[in-house]
Amino acid sequence: MNTKPIILLLFVLLGGQQMLAQKQQKAETPRDHTALVLIDIQMFYFKHGQMPLHNPEKASKKAGKLLHAFRSKDLEVIHVRHAAGANVQIHPDVAPEEGEKMITKRKANSFAGTDMASYLENKGITHLVIAGMMTHMCVEATTRAASDMGYQVIVASDACATRDITYQEETIPSRHVHLSTLSSLEGSYGTVLPTEKIKAMIEKTE
Repeated sequence: MNTKPIILLLFVLLGGQQMLAQKQQKAETPRDHTALVLIDIQMFYFKHGQMPLHNPEKASKKAGKLLHAFRSKDLEVIHVRHAAGANVQIHPDVAPEEGEKMITKRKANSFAGTDMASYLENKGITHLVIAGMMTHMCVEATTRAASDMGYQVIVASDACATRDITYQEETIPSRHVHLSTLSSLEGSYGTVLPTEKIKAMIEKTE
């Protein structure tokens, strides 16, 4: 499988011209450098769960489209689940397949207390596409950590979901929480794109 096109597209998109020169030799090998990370798309965030989010179904279906695109190109997929009590099952829209990496975490940051970093290093991964739940918690924490560790990150804006939060007796609508989080990540910690744009990039690979 020739993965050079996706690596080049991601580098151009992220403005990584300098890093491109450094990684060009590796990009010419058949080994892939990009992984999809699906964070906590678990049943406790859906209707009848302990912490239902705002429109989690829309986000899970978008994440499912990304998952299908990555699988169709035989690209790396990593499922992350939070160890929580009941309803911890991964939603059927993004159910893992045999052979796909599963990481169980206990903190918001998917790297904290897990083998995420060592797994990515062993696989030669340098670029991450991140989607999941919740936008302002585990998605944000993982994105910031990944960026600080040197990974190039794309966050799928419509494949994430969150909920209303209350601060000092004021309720902040989920949409505002979602958008403010993405705006803080954009540029400083990664690139924020809708699922269809990311999917189109993946589908162009040969």
